[in-house]
Amino acid sequence: MTTNQAGRGKLDRVLEEQRQYIAQREKGYREKALKLYPWVCGRCAREFDRRNLSELTVHHVNHDHDYNPSDGSNWELLCLYCHDEEHSKFEAYVRYGATSETKREAATFNPFAGLKDALNK
Repeated sequence: MTTNQAGRGKLDRVLEEQRQYIAQREKGYREKALKLYPWVCGRCAREFDRRNLSELTVHHVNHDHDYNPSDGSNWELLCLYCHDEEHSKFEAYVRYGATSETKREAATFNPFAGLKDALNK
């Protein structure tokens, strides 16, 4: 075995150990998050069931995957697409800093405005 092959074998083992570690860690908080929250994407509101649940991910709000409070306060469920978008925005923020484009006004639309009056009629 050449030195290059030995180094490649070691790299493969390290990468496999890392994949196993991540899978084990995710299993714990993913299961908890799926029990705490409805199976709906927190961004696009897409609903999930057992058939497509693998497409619903747990996003760490503060981007620290090792901070997993049992009350779920650092988690939100996002579909694969919204999760990728959220990480893209965060990477752009880290790389380029805050810009006027990243600062947005809070959403003010309330889909339930007037619901109480409508139900009382």
